[in-house]
Amino acid sequence: MNRALEVIGRDLPHHGVDEVLDLAREQRLALLAGKVEDMINTVVRQIAFYSFERAVHTERKNGELTAERIGQLWLSVQGESLGPAIEIKPGYETFWMYMPHFIHSPFYVYAYAFGDCLVNSLYAVYEHASEGFAERYLDMLAAGGTKHYSELLRPFGLDAKDPKFWDGGLSVIAVMFDELEAMG
Repeated sequence: MNRALEVIGRDLPHHGVDEVLDLAREQRLALLAGKVEDMINTVVRQIAFYSFERAVHTERKNGELTAERIGQLWLSVQGESLGPAIEIKPGYETFWMYMPHFIHSPFYVYAYAFGDCLVNSLYAVYEHASEGFAERYLDMLAAGGTKHYSELLRPFGLDAKDPKFWDGGLSVIAVMFDELEAMG
């Protein structure tokens, strides 16, 4: 949950800032495009990293892996994640080596994706909250890592095990994509 709180602190101020600042169209477009790019990096990229780690550890159960085989797994997962619109250049098969957390802190990257989705779900609650959101939010921050995430989300009526939790967060992202499309 600590990584999630880090993402909340980084991302929550983005929501609605353009309305407060009365930005020109180009500035609003740049701000929104930057936020969407951040979400893609935080969610899609981190999920791809997790998928890569899972593939490596699954294959490792059957024996040692060479750097070449790990590179093949990396390219496979990245190709799936990025899709046909992105051309993967030679040399990218070793890019996994520059990320030390694959070795030193495996499987922690899910926290970034969880945190981003949590921010969006909390923002969806905030948009519809009559009163008391700020107090509940500050209580959640004050609790830090002392409580299970389910306890921290309960005062907001959120349950990360319920698909509606994720739908709320994804709807915020969908609105941003729609805005970008309309502005484009």
